[in-house]
Amino acid sequence: MDRYHLRAVTETTSDIPEIDVDELECRLTAGAAVFDVREPDEYEAARIPGVTLVPLATVPASRDRFSGPGSVYVVCAMGGRSARAVEHLRACGIDAVNVVGGTVAWAEAGKPIETGPGPL
Repeated sequence: MDRYHLRAVTETTSDIPEIDVDELECRLTAGAAVFDVREPDEYEAARIPGVTLVPLATVPASRDRFSGPGSVYVVCAMGGRSARAVEHLRACGIDAVNVVGGTVAWAEAGKPIETGPGPL
């Protein structure tokens, strides 16, 4: 399934749970699972420490990576791609939450950023 199919599947709902970057920081400290759905070059250029890369186009085939106890949090650059991923995951029964403002809001808030290859 490619990103176009994911988009078509997920545009049917618009009511998804969201948190801001300050709340994400608290959840990360508590050990929450956070996934970045940007492309690998974006992820290597700047990312939130501790996030795992799962590019948007691979989300449908990677659903098992999002399964587990509790909520999972999904981030992208500004919140659009992560919202599509969250809609798809929730339609599959996964408790996923979108991070509003994404990595851009995280950086603008002065929170730490990592660069270079990271965990996949």
